[in-house]
Amino acid sequence: METVEVTGVSMKRSLSSDDLAQADEAKRQKVSECHLAKDQETLDNDCVLSNVTRQSETTTAGKSRNNVEAQIEEEEEEEDGLLEEEEEEEDGEGESFADMMKYGLTEVDVGITKFVSSHQGFSGILKERYSDFIVHEIGKDGHISHLDNLSVPVDDEDPSEDAFTVLTEENKQRLEELQLFKNKETSVAIEVVEDTKEKRTVIHQAVKSLFPGLETKTEEREGKKYIVAYHAAGKKALANPRKHSWPKSRGSYCHFVLYKENKDTMDAINVLSKFLRVKPNIFSYMGTKDKRAITVQEIAVLKITAQRLAHLNKCLMNFKLGNFSYQKNPLKLGELQGNQFTVVLRNITGTDHQVQQAMHSLKEIGFINYYGMQRFGTTAVPTYQVGRAILQNCWDEVVDLILKPRPGAEKGYLVRCREEWAKTKDPDAALKKLPVKRCVEGQLLRGLAKYGLKNIVSAFGIIPRNNRLMYIHSYQSYVWNNMVSKRIEEYGLKPVPGDLVLKGAIATYIEEADVNSYSIHDVVMPLPGFDVIYPKHKISEAYKDMLAADHLNIDNMKHKIRDYSLSGAYRKIIIRPQNVSWEVVSYDDPRIPLFNTDLDNLEGKPPPVFAAEGKYRALKMDFSLPPSTYATMAIREVLKMDTSIKNQTQLNTTWLR
Repeated sequence: METVEVTGVSMKRSLSSDDLAQADEAKRQKVSECHLAKDQETLDNDCVLSNVTRQSETTTAGKSRNNVEAQIEEEEEEEDGLLEEEEEEEDGEGESFADMMKYGLTEVDVGITKFVSSHQGFSGILKERYSDFIVHEIGKDGHISHLDNLSVPVDDEDPSEDAFTVLTEENKQRLEELQLFKNKETSVAIEVVEDTKEKRTVIHQAVKSLFPGLETKTEEREGKKYIVAYHAAGKKALANPRKHSWPKSRGSYCHFVLYKENKDTMDAINVLSKFLRVKPNIFSYMGTKDKRAITVQEIAVLKITAQRLAHLNKCLMNFKLGNFSYQKNPLKLGELQGNQFTVVLRNITGTDHQVQQAMHSLKEIGFINYYGMQRFGTTAVPTYQVGRAILQNCWDEVVDLILKPRPGAEKGYLVRCREEWAKTKDPDAALKKLPVKRCVEGQLLRGLAKYGLKNIVSAFGIIPRNNRLMYIHSYQSYVWNNMVSKRIEEYGLKPVPGDLVLKGAIATYIEEADVNSYSIHDVVMPLPGFDVIYPKHKISEAYKDMLAADHLNIDNMKHKIRDYSLSGAYRKIIIRPQNVSWEVVSYDDPRIPLFNTDLDNLEGKPPPVFAAEGKYRALKMDFSLPPSTYATMAIREVLKMDTSIKNQTQLNTTWLR
C-alpha cells in the first residue's frame, strides 16, 4: 500500500445548484393539522448549537427571578416574528453564498492531507439532495434500525382518540400557560358542554395526557359541570411525569424508531418535546445523526405513550415515528455498533474501471480515520481555536473568538450583534441585536451580562456543558488529524516498532519482534490528554512540538477547571468499512430519487427504474462504519476530493458558470 499526498484536487462538480434552496427548506416547513406551528418555527430557526438541555438561570443582580423569567419568555415569544423578518431581509443581502464560503476552512487547514489508495480520483456530486445520504443506526445487538411499522401497541390504559380533539384551541392555550407557569392562574376551568360521564372522562384524559404535570377534578358551578385543571406537584412535574398515572405493568420508557429528513437529532428532539409539552431531557438516544441526510435511529422517552407519539405523525413534516415498544430502561449514548450508510454520488465522471478500483480499495484497505470537517465548524473562526484558548486559560480570547465580527456566511442579526459587541463591549446592547438568545453567542452574552467581564469563566459556564466541551474536543481532533498525517508521511501504511495498539482497553507498544503480528488496521493514535501514552518514535516529539507551539504542556493536560481537563483517548488510524457494496446506475432526471427510503417502502412506492443508457451516471454505495467515524472521509477516499464546504461550494459555482 502506498500513500498519496493531497495536492490540487480538480473537480468539475461537487454540490448541486439546489443546495442553497434546500438549505433553507427546514425554515419554510409548514406544520399541518396541529396547533403548535409557532413552536415548530421557533425551533427550526434556532442557532446550530441547540439547547437540548437548557440550564435554568438565576437572577441577575438587582432583578427578581420572576422578572428575569418573564423577560426570557417574552424574548422567546418575539423570536418567530423577528426571524421571519430576518429571512426576508437576508434574501437580498451582500455577497453570494459561494463568495462568503471562501473564508471557510479547507481540509488542509485541519490536518487532512493524505490518502491511502493510489487510484485516480474522479468527480461526483455529494448530497445533491439530502435524500442521497441515508443513515440507519446499528444497535449494540447488531440490529439495524428501520421504520417499517406504524402501528401502536394495544393498551386498555391509553386514552381514546377523542382525547386529542376534545379541547378547543383556547383551552389548549390556557392549559399550556398554566402548565408552564406563564400566568398567575392557579387553575383552569373547562365547561363541559353536552355533559355526560363519557364526555367528562375524555376531557380528564385529554388534560392529563397532553399536559403532564396537571391534575383534574370535576366541580359544579351554578348548575354547570366544569373540569378544573391544576398543578399536581409544582414545577418539577414537567421534568418528572406523574408516577401514579403510568401502569406498573408497562415499561417506563417508550422506545420508537425516528425517521427524519434534513434535521439533526438534537433539533428533532427539541421539536418533539415542544409538541408533547415536555422537557427534552426525558428523551434518550444512542447517537446523534447529521442534519443534511435522511436518518433512522432509535429513541426512548420517559412515560409518554406510543399513542401520543403516533399522533405526532399527523402533525409533523419530515418526521415519522414508528416501531413502538415499552421497555424498562432508557438508551445510553454510545451503546451502538455503528451506522449503515447508503450514499449516492451523482453525475460521476469516473470510468467503470476507476470506480471498481476505488471501491475495491475502500473495501479491502479502507480510509484514514480523520475527523471530518463538521468537527471544526463552518465559520471563519474554527471551533478548535476556541478550544485551544480554553486550554490556555486565555478567557478574554475565548470571548473574542466567539463574539468578534468575521467574514463569511452568517445571518444578518449575528453580524449586527458582533458589530455591536466590537464597538461597545456591552453585552446587553449586543443581546438586543440578537433575536435568537439560545445560540451560543446569546448564551455567552447573557452570562457576561449576569457575571460581568471580570468573571468570564462563570459567564462561559452558562453555555450547556456539551457545547462547551465541543470546543476542546475540536482541538483534540485538530491535533489528532495533524499527527496522523505526519505518522503516515513518516512510516507509511505498515505497523512499525513504537506504534500503539489496544489490548482490550489498554494501549501497548508494538515491539520489534511483534511487528509482523499486526496490521495497519490495529494501530491507534492518542488524542492528547493526561491519561494516554504516546508512540515511541518520531511522532511522540511531533505531539510535544505541536502543543508547545500552542503554549500547552503535553505532560500537564489537567486544567484548573475540572471540566476542561483532557484525559485523552485512542482512535484507530485506518478504518475498513464493513458490508461494502456498490453499483453504477444511469439516469436522466437529476431530481428523481435513486433508491427507496423506509418511508417510500411503507407507502408502497415502487423502486426506481434505471435507464440502460442515461444522460448521467451515479455511484450508489452501501457500507457500515463504527461510531464516531465520518462517512464523508470514506467518500473522500473514493473520489480523492476535498470535502470542505468551502471547496465544494467554489467548485460547484465554477461548474454553474
